[in-house]
Amino acid sequence: MAFLQDAPQLAHPYRSDRLLTGLLDRVLPADRRAALDADLDALGDYAQMAWQRANASTRRKPLLTRWGAWGERIDRIELTTAWQEGPQLTTRHAVLAAGHAASPHARLEEFARVYLYHLASEFYTCPLAMTDGAATAIKASGNAELIARVLPHFLSRDPATFWLSGQWMTETTGGSDVGNTETVARQDANGQWRLHGRKWFSSAVVGEAALALARPEGAGGGTGALALFYVETMDGGRRKPELIIDRLKDKLGTQELPTAEIHLDGLPAWPLGELAHGVRQVAPMLNITRSWNAICAVASMARAISLARDFATRRQAFGRPLIAQPLHAQTLADMQADFAAAFALAFEVAHLLGRVEQGQASAEEAAVLRLLTPLAKLWTGKLAVKICSETLECFGGAGYIEDTGLPQLLRDAQVYAIWEGTTNVLSLDSLRALAGDSLGALRTVSTGWLEGNDDMHAASTIRQTLDAAARWLDQHGNQRGQLEAGARGLAFTLARCAAAALLARQATWSTQHDDRRPAAALQRFVRRGLDRLVAPDADNTTLLLG
Repeated sequence: MAFLQDAPQLAHPYRSDRLLTGLLDRVLPADRRAALDADLDALGDYAQMAWQRANASTRRKPLLTRWGAWGERIDRIELTTAWQEGPQLTTRHAVLAAGHAASPHARLEEFARVYLYHLASEFYTCPLAMTDGAATAIKASGNAELIARVLPHFLSRDPATFWLSGQWMTETTGGSDVGNTETVARQDANGQWRLHGRKWFSSAVVGEAALALARPEGAGGGTGALALFYVETMDGGRRKPELIIDRLKDKLGTQELPTAEIHLDGLPAWPLGELAHGVRQVAPMLNITRSWNAICAVASMARAISLARDFATRRQAFGRPLIAQPLHAQTLADMQADFAAAFALAFEVAHLLGRVEQGQASAEEAAVLRLLTPLAKLWTGKLAVKICSETLECFGGAGYIEDTGLPQLLRDAQVYAIWEGTTNVLSLDSLRALAGDSLGALRTVSTGWLEGNDDMHAASTIRQTLDAAARWLDQHGNQRGQLEAGARGLAFTLARCAAAALLARQATWSTQHDDRRPAAALQRFVRRGLDRLVAPDADNTTLLLG
C-alpha cells in the first residue's frame, strides 16, 4: 500500500495547556480554581470535538436569503452548526456571565473560557465580545432603565433568554475616523428616536440588539456631536423591517462569521445618555473588545503551535522525525517562547481589567492597564499572523492545501491586527496613554513582576530597554511628527518588555513548582531582543514614497 501521512492530532486544549493551568494555579484561590475546572474541561472537550468535526465535513458559510417565496423581504441568515450551538455553549459555561461576577478574578475566569472556546466557536466569540462590550458600556452609562432591561439578557445563563449585541460604528466614509459618521438620529412625532443611515461592517447582525453611533438631527459636525444609541433588532421572531441587510461580506478569513452591510431606515433607538460625546461612551466597550482580541489572538497561536508540534512527531524527513531535526526544533522553540510571552501579556490585561472593575487595583495598576490594553492588542495581533504563517511552513506543501484546515489558521489570524483598531491606530492610542505617567507606572510594576527571578540577564535587559524607551520619549516628545512616526516601534518595545517581565513572574512561580519551561521561554524570548525603537527619518520617508 502507498504511504499515507498521519494527519496532526489536536491535544486536549485545556488538559495539555501548561501555560493556562500554571497561570490559574498561581493566581486563583483553590475554591475558585476548582469551580472553574469543570467549565474549562468541558470547553476543551468541545474544542477537540469541533476540530474533528471540521476535518470530517465540508466547510460551510452563512447564507443570506433576502426574499421569501411570496415576495416578502425576510433577510434570513442561515448559520453554521457551531454558530447554532453558540447560545447553548455560552450560557451553559458562563462564557459571558462569568466576567461580570463580583470578584477581582472574574475577568481572568471569563477569558480562560474564551481562550478555550474561541476557535471551536468559529468566531462566534466576535459577537460575544461585542455583547460583553455593550454590557460594560450600558453599565457605565448609568441608564437604570436600560440596565434593568438589557443586562439580564446579555448575561443570561439560559439560551432561551440570551441576547447578542452588535457594535455598529463603521461607515463607508471611514473606519477609525468615526467623526465622519453620516447616520442620522431623528425624533418622530411621538418623540421616539429613529436611526437613518448605512453601516458598512456589522459583525453581529444576527443578534437581538446593538449599540450604534449616530448624529442627532441638527447637531454640529465632528466627533463630539455624535451620540451613542441602543437599538433592538427583532420584533418577536422576525427582524424589524427598518433593519435591511444589503449583503454579507466576502472576507479573506472568519468566513463562518456573518459580517453584513446594513441600512437603517428609521430603526427605533434609545440614547444611552447625553446626546453628544458618544465616542467617549464607546471607550469602555473598546477596552473590552480589545482585550477579547488579544486573548483570541493567543488562542490562535496556541492552536497553531499545538498542531505543528504534534505533526513534528509524526512526519519523517531524512530518516528521522521533524522534531529531531535541530533547525526544525529550534523554529518550534522560538514560536513557543514568543507565544508564552504573548500569553502572559494578554492574560495580565484580563486580570488587571477585573481588578480595576472591582475597585481592587492600585492607581499604578490602573495606569498600567490603560497602557497595556492597546499594547497587548497590537502586538498579539501581529504575532498571531507571524506564528500562523510559520506554522503553515512547518507542514510544507500540506500547509497550503485547503482541506487540511491549516490555511484557515492564517486567514483568520489576519483579522486580529485589523479589528478594533489597526496596529497604527493602537500605536497612537498607546501614545495617548503615555501622556500621563503610564510608563513610570509600568517601570514600577515591572520591578514587582521581576522580584525573585534569578535570570539576571533578563531583568537587566528589561530595565535597560525600558530606560531606552524613556529616553526615546524624552528625545521626541516635543516633536509630534517624530513621535507619531516612531510610535509603532515604541509600542512593540514596551509590549515586549512588559511581556518579558510578566513571563519572568510566571517563571519564578513555575520553577518553584518543578517546571523550568517558562524560565526557558523567558531566556529565549529576551535573548532575541526587546528593543524595536526606531529613529524616524522624515526625509528618507519622503524620498521612498515620492
